[in-house]
Amino acid sequence: MNTEIIELLKKLKLRGMLDTLENRLGQAKKSNLPYTELLALLLQDEIQRRNSTSFVSRIKKADFEEEKTIEGLEMERYPSKIQRQIRELACGHYLQESEHLILSGPTGTGKSHIAQALGHHACRLGKKVQFIRANALLRFMGSGRADESWELKLKKLLVPDLLIIDDFALKTFTASQAEDIYELIAERYLKKSIIITSNRTVEAWIKLFPDPVVANAAFDRLSHRAHHLILDGPSFRREHRIAKRNNPDNKKDK
Repeated sequence: MNTEIIELLKKLKLRGMLDTLENRLGQAKKSNLPYTELLALLLQDEIQRRNSTSFVSRIKKADFEEEKTIEGLEMERYPSKIQRQIRELACGHYLQESEHLILSGPTGTGKSHIAQALGHHACRLGKKVQFIRANALLRFMGSGRADESWELKLKKLLVPDLLIIDDFALKTFTASQAEDIYELIAERYLKKSIIITSNRTVEAWIKLFPDPVVANAAFDRLSHRAHHLILDGPSFRREHRIAKRNNPDNKKDK
């Protein structure tokens, strides 16, 4: 193989072409491919490598707690209406329209799994995603008030195409937390998508705010542009623990 070509590919950082060059040259020789077809194949290899590298980077930056995927969902556990909604959301149209998703239901019904699976799929679609627990989000924004970096922290939360807020509304909000939530929703709701998971309904969120006017102003806007998935049924995690405990293969010999 021509060492000059190899050095040029390295200098241009065309790693995808470099990795497949030898195989492609052999393929071209065997099939008598025209130069233009060989070049097209090498360029496709480079694009595929870059897409793969970008995807891995997006997944890492999303900071998911677990690697959940749409394919890994136990779809049969959900009613047909919920299954249909999940599949429609996986198409990504809600991201294009800057729409939102509110996932509510009891603990263990798969809210976080669905949210992270949709986030993972959004990364596949080339979108920037950020996953964060609500308590961590409030600490992050609250620290900005202490060191006067609040505006910068808010701007950082406006960057992702999809912001996933997990375990929202677990407890009563302070006045400053309520203001932070309002500002975040007000800045994002027409521009970029939000997914929120919560054990409580939207109506119950209002009671956790010191000022119901602020709460209504925030969530009326969000709900108006949101898809709602209300999950019900037994806890997946509890059932999995019981199944694991009852599985003889998981018991150690004594």
